[in-house]
Amino acid sequence: MERGAQGDELPERPRALVVMHWLTALFLAMAAALILLRDEVDGRALRMWLLEGHRHFGLLVLLLFFARAALRLRLRHWPVEGKVSPLIRFAAGSTHLALYVLLLVQPLLGWALSNAQGKPVHFFGLTLPAIVASDEDLADRLTDWHQGVAWVLLALIALHVAAALWHHFMLRDRTLRLMLPRRRR
Repeated sequence: MERGAQGDELPERPRALVVMHWLTALFLAMAAALILLRDEVDGRALRMWLLEGHRHFGLLVLLLFFARAALRLRLRHWPVEGKVSPLIRFAAGSTHLALYVLLLVQPLLGWALSNAQGKPVHFFGLTLPAIVASDEDLADRLTDWHQGVAWVLLALIALHVAAALWHHFMLRDRTLRLMLPRRRR
């Protein structure tokens, strides 16, 4: 167990939560990289492959959202490292809530966008049911929303990373270290 700023023992973060946190980060990075790369390459087959990869990683983020949300609901909350003002705690909680909402909304927007464009969504060989009908006007709106949410998600992730670094380098507490993967003892 790690020790807090007051010397009291802090419970470790559940291994499953830490693993899901870093898998979510990896899957988001992969989804973003694939769609950005798609815009830079030629060749219809390669562009379609990159788009399918983007969709798969987005759907993996969606699956992880449900697993993470279930685990977080079961765990409730844990002690905070160090002395943090109620305002900072509120900001951290609000940011985490917003991140969770966007981790749900963004993949659903992408799924709906594909359906609105008249394209089926496949996930590891399964064709998923359409969640909206084919509709060009809706597809245009969903494209704007999907891109807008991506930028908001990126901003919140940057804020999340900055807060972790602030905890580590300015407050010198164990918040960041508690979320780093650990080897089994």
